[in-house]
Amino acid sequence: MNILSPSILSADFTILGRQIKETEEAGAQYLHFDVMDGIFVPSISFGLPVLKSIRKASNQVYDVHLMIEEPIRYVEQFAESGADIITFHVEAASDPREVIDKIHSLGKKVGLAIKPKTPVEAVKPYINHIDMLLVMTVEPGFGGQKYINECTEKIREARKMINDMGLTTDIEIDGGVTSDNIGTPLEAGANVIVAGSAVFGGDITDNVKNLLAKMK
Repeated sequence: MNILSPSILSADFTILGRQIKETEEAGAQYLHFDVMDGIFVPSISFGLPVLKSIRKASNQVYDVHLMIEEPIRYVEQFAESGADIITFHVEAASDPREVIDKIHSLGKKVGLAIKPKTPVEAVKPYINHIDMLLVMTVEPGFGGQKYINECTEKIREARKMINDMGLTTDIEIDGGVTSDNIGTPLEAGANVIVAGSAVFGGDITDNVKNLLAKMK
């Protein structure tokens, strides 16, 4: 099943709850929550208090993307604050399997992310133990970047690896998605699409419905 996950990084925080609800009512199944620590990535975004406060804004699946060093330090707090899926970067954890097991022990789904320059092979030891693989299609840390076309082949490679192993793991992509190029990652094998400005730039309802129509 193809799933749209609007990224609130591009939302208007003065009316955040209202905009989240609008994405849900328009049909977006997930909500993407980008956490940046200023160390693993250059930017700082938002954290636990924001997640906790918006959890009641919708009944969507809260898809939390941790762009932070040694994420094991915080997974319990993010689980308690309302995350349904906790995704962390293979590059940021000294022991990815320990983080995976910790997240699962908290009753949450696990996503494992790779940067554009990290080979798919880096996640192969863990692919049997995760629920979702996130292939970044921009450099993590900033919204509004252009989709990196070279990442499309990585999506294909990841989907082949998952299929060859007999798994049904979701592949999420994050970065540079527009209504014009959304078909590219889907054709390559992605099924969870993060979109920020493509959702929150302009009429949210129209944008969500337009993206979902192109995902069928």
